Amino acid sequence: MAVEVTWWGHATCTVQDSGVRVLTDPLFVRRLAHLRRRRGAVPPPAAARAEVVLISHLHSDHLHLPSLARLAPGTRLVVPAGAGRAVPGLRRLAAAGGLRVTEVAAGDEVKVEELVVRAVPARHDGRRLPVGPHRSPALGYVIAGEARTYFAGDTGLFDGMARAVGEVDVALLPVGGWGPFLGHGHLDAGRAARALAELAPRAAVPVHYGTYWPIGLDGVRPHEFHAPGDEFVRHAARLAPGVAVHRLGHGESVRPEVSG
Repeated sequence: MAVEVTWWGHATCTVQDSGVRVLTDPLFVRRLAHLRRRRGAVPPPAAARAEVVLISHLHSDHLHLPSLARLAPGTRLVVPAGAGRAVPGLRRLAAAGGLRVTEVAAGDEVKVEELVVRAVPARHDGRRLPVGPHRSPALGYVIAGEARTYFAGDTGLFDGMARAVGEVDVALLPVGGWGPFLGHGHLDAGRAARALAELAPRAAVPVHYGTYWPIGLDGVRPHEFHAPGDEFVRHAARLAPGVAVHRLGHGESVRPEVSG
């Protein structure tokens, strides 16, 4: 098999292709502000091992400095353009931890050993805080090696999405969130299935659901926490029946069939 995907919870995945480990949006904590991890253990130390780490946008559940502090010196960190200016702590962490930071915009490519990582557009609020200037774009990434794997980060549907992303074999799509309501710039299970039909990969893994939930809201529409993965599988079977959907548990891996 050309690629192996491990889902650690939320938007954190390891994609292993051509002997290179790629880690997405690492979040390695039991609690983040008002969010509590309600399912799955905090990923083990081995989860932080990667040759390259991809950050989709600056929200603190995607660019989480204490989690990035677990990376080994020399790790390549790919972040949206302007991230270093918008998040001064990132510059300090990179200097102290020996991380090699590369800022990218949509269309830029970064070569990491046998892989080429291409940044693609996303429709999402990329700011570090809920208020303030838009200094950095939200991005997705296509990881090209033996397979082409699309990590969408956080995004809504947008015109030209399939054209911007290009042909891919595996799609890692967000299907939920961390609260009972999703705002603009997000995919829920139904919209993610529509994106899947447009992208037409061979395989997909739903992510960004069923991990973190606001403290004190356990009884508020709890199906919004538990259900998005199964709902995505159901919608995908109707809208994109030719795509093999792999609904993983936390810490589980899959080697999707991408050839033939």
